[in-house]
Amino acid sequence: MDFLRYADQAAALVNAEPADPEALIAHLADREWLHEQVTPRDVRALRAFCGRLRAVFEASEERRVADVVAGLNELLVEHPVTPVISDHDGVLHLHVADRSASVADLLVGEALMGLATLVCDLGPTRLGVCSAAPCRRVYVDTSPNASRRYCSERCSSRANVAAFRARRRAAVGGPA
Repeated sequence: MDFLRYADQAAALVNAEPADPEALIAHLADREWLHEQVTPRDVRALRAFCGRLRAVFEASEERRVADVVAGLNELLVEHPVTPVISDHDGVLHLHVADRSASVADLLVGEALMGLATLVCDLGPTRLGVCSAAPCRRVYVDTSPNASRRYCSERCSSRANVAAFRARRRAAVGGPA
């Protein structure tokens, strides 16, 4: 299992907020083998899950450690993960669910295992919500000094340009 990749995929799932099977399939673009298994039930389950998972990212952003841990623990109790050993690539490795699991169960399991491992290894304040207004996308901060504030380089650049222009306006005393 690549827990960091699972944590990043959890953030991508929250950001995707799939509203219908087609949107979920688009989110799973790089996992074509799951496309035929997507059902409206998966979409409903994932929308509810993503709303609760966003609250965990928001608690982390606000440094509410107890809420991060409690939120993940509640989700882990509601969505038990049962890892299985697989050898489909000729190498033994773990998957978070067997092949009979639904798409929603698979994605929920990956998200929870990835985020729980990340929180235990790097700390409960490594999840965030983009600081660039009006963006509300979530991200996983794996930077060495836990300094990430934006979901992407695009948002970082946009925020830096806006701050520069605001400073310039203030220095000149008018619009820039």
